[in-house]
Amino acid sequence: MEKGYLALVLHAHLPYVRHPERPRFLEEDWFFEAVTETYVPLIKVFDRLIDDGVPFRITISLSPPLMSMLNDPLLLERYGRHIDNLITLAEREVERTKWIPAFHDLATMYLSRFREVRYIVFEKYGACLLRAFKKFSEAGRVELITCAATHGYLPMMRLNWESIRAQVGVGVQTFRNLMGFNPKGIWLPECGYFPGLDEILREYGIRYFFTDSHGIMHAIPRPKYGVFAPLYCPSGTAVFARDMESSKQVWSATEGYPGDPVYREFYRDIGYDLEYEYIRPFLHDDGIRVNTGIKYFRITGDTGNKEPYVPWTALEKAAVHAGNFMFNREQQVAYLEEFLDRKPIVVSPYDAELFGHWWFEGPDWLNYLIRKTAYDQKNIKLITPGDYLNMYPQNQVAMPSESSWGYKGFHEVWLEGSNDWIYRHLHQAATRMTELADAHPQADGQLRRALNQAARELLLAQSSDWAFIMKTGTMTAYATRRTKDHLHRFTCIYEGVKAGHIDDGWLSDIEYKDNLFPDIDYTIYHSGSASAPEAGAYAGADIGAGLGANIGTGLFAGAGAGLG
Repeated sequence: MEKGYLALVLHAHLPYVRHPERPRFLEEDWFFEAVTETYVPLIKVFDRLIDDGVPFRITISLSPPLMSMLNDPLLLERYGRHIDNLITLAEREVERTKWIPAFHDLATMYLSRFREVRYIVFEKYGACLLRAFKKFSEAGRVELITCAATHGYLPMMRLNWESIRAQVGVGVQTFRNLMGFNPKGIWLPECGYFPGLDEILREYGIRYFFTDSHGIMHAIPRPKYGVFAPLYCPSGTAVFARDMESSKQVWSATEGYPGDPVYREFYRDIGYDLEYEYIRPFLHDDGIRVNTGIKYFRITGDTGNKEPYVPWTALEKAAVHAGNFMFNREQQVAYLEEFLDRKPIVVSPYDAELFGHWWFEGPDWLNYLIRKTAYDQKNIKLITPGDYLNMYPQNQVAMPSESSWGYKGFHEVWLEGSNDWIYRHLHQAATRMTELADAHPQADGQLRRALNQAARELLLAQSSDWAFIMKTGTMTAYATRRTKDHLHRFTCIYEGVKAGHIDDGWLSDIEYKDNLFPDIDYTIYHSGSASAPEAGAYAGADIGAGLGANIGTGLFAGAGAGLG
């Protein structure tokens, strides 16, 4: 009998990048790379686990922008050309390296991988990878959850409660439309939480969400089980916290597994290493060098003298690291068992794109971990947060603290000198969107199209990715342009609606370009459809009074507490 549980959570997200106005667009490569290096390798792992009858449970959040891109015919057509281009490049590399044995074997490996990726995407799953994730869900192996509509950073929207409601509501709607069922859980973008946000989650039927560890550890009252059991917010929505120990072992490049010298070096790619004239036919029209995904070196160490990558050595190390991770979790739950009166749950969330893209061996590590956990030990069991709530419907009621999983644990990444200028414009646009929704409660025809498009543009401008990119200093010009473009389009619609005239040709053009959320209904921004908590309702001094003796004494509530 197991002593505790492990919840692996993969958060899969990319910003919505789709530019039909150009035949090929550099930033669309983000999506192509993630499909080739992360999503397909993970799908391959899960397919094999199911085929082999390996019991497992894992949680995957699919953000609405990513789901929409995975379902977009234009992007999938362009991806087909992209993977065909990689196959041609790999074929040339097999020929070029035939007298370089170490590189030749690797070139052959990449050629085989690219061909297999193409087969999985276009033949096995008919250019719709969402079918794969739905299959895993129906097989009872993967618990799929949603995310906010465009991965907007919700703590920065609290001045416009309607915007938060739209981010959550459209996220749930998109998931339901594409998957055919309602999500039980949600991944809050960047784990960004503030007291009262859970009220909106409850409204849309969300059963649970996640915070970083300090979100629960600083809850009021103090959590009885620390981060190793969920809390019920006053709304009745459950919250799980990230376990830092297990998380750091995987995501840290300096202290975790991905930095091992035998693993593949991410930053050495033939797109930059080989002679320009040779690689030029495989670059974009502008000729800028880019990553191709063909990389011949291992990390080696802190040196520019990199040694050739040896796949089988890396696979052996991935198996060792999987065993180490499993052993550490066994020891963790064995220690916790001495102090807790219930079986603990260790929640280990990661960006899905870490596996395969940044950490090439990540999918293999995950495969080994799942198999070892199923057959090589009996102390821990893989489950999902939903499973745990079913097993333990009684949980402590407390108010989590404001938090994120970003640098220093709060909002600094998304609100600092490089990006703070965006918020006054986003707040004004959000206020104007509610103004439009209130002024036109039952619009139809062109006016309805314009208002729905205004909602799309606002949501796209709110993506947390743009502020993050501005902070990190990578592709800053693109992030700035996207923010300004969406705000400009929104403002043009707003002014056009106020003036009683919208250029239909221009509206059709931006509907074609920014076609996210085809079923969006602008009335979600109506001020009467959402109300923020009263000022101070969630202030620490008022919590005990607001919840009565339950929260004051840390008593426990059942699964239906506050759910109506």
